[in-house]
Amino acid sequence: MKHLDFSSFIIGEDEHYIAVNKPPYVSSLEDRFDNFNMLSMARNYVPDAQLCHRLDKETSGLLMIAKHPEAYRHLSIQLERRQVFKLYHAIVDGIHDFKEDVVEMPLHTTTSGYVKINPLEGKPATTVFKTIEAFRHHTLIGCFPLTGRMHQIRVHSTFLGAPIAGDTQYGGKALMLSQYKRKFNLKKDEEEQPIIKRVALHARSFSFRSLNEEEVAWEAPYPKDFEVAVKQLRKFS
Repeated sequence: MKHLDFSSFIIGEDEHYIAVNKPPYVSSLEDRFDNFNMLSMARNYVPDAQLCHRLDKETSGLLMIAKHPEAYRHLSIQLERRQVFKLYHAIVDGIHDFKEDVVEMPLHTTTSGYVKINPLEGKPATTVFKTIEAFRHHTLIGCFPLTGRMHQIRVHSTFLGAPIAGDTQYGGKALMLSQYKRKFNLKKDEEEQPIIKRVALHARSFSFRSLNEEEVAWEAPYPKDFEVAVKQLRKFS
């Protein structure tokens, strides 16, 4: 992945912002394990680039980047005032019929980086959930975070009894084809691998008001692993 050019991730761009489709396993910001990240690539493309928000390393999808300080401040204010529209897609364990179900549960990040619902120490967090498509043992859902807390969607979906597939940190289970395909066989000494080998969460779309007050909206196509997982679930359901 490190040979790819930053421009290959761009799905939309104007004089103020760049919308990129972040692949899974790439950090938004530099971390201690890997200096290959979206911000450093963006700054090679535009020297003053700043990330307007973050995505977890395993999470794929739409990431907004400001080209200059004024654009960054403009979008930051909208994020703070909850004036942006963010949609994530997730494959969750179990069959669920969410109809814009709202979870308002305060979240607290522990020193270990684990996020818990904590009414006393937690910060306000709100997410809306809606079912998109149900399969035999899983559901594709739309998640609308109204706040931007760490691991918010992951923790709130688990609170609803719908942990995200592959999210073992918060109760999700590996997504296996053997759960769906009859007469599923492995070769001798072969171990079954999950259909998707990460947290099945994708930042699908993002819309906001640009500096000229016009509404701007971009949508990020599924990466290959997420697309394959949905197709397999649909095929064998």
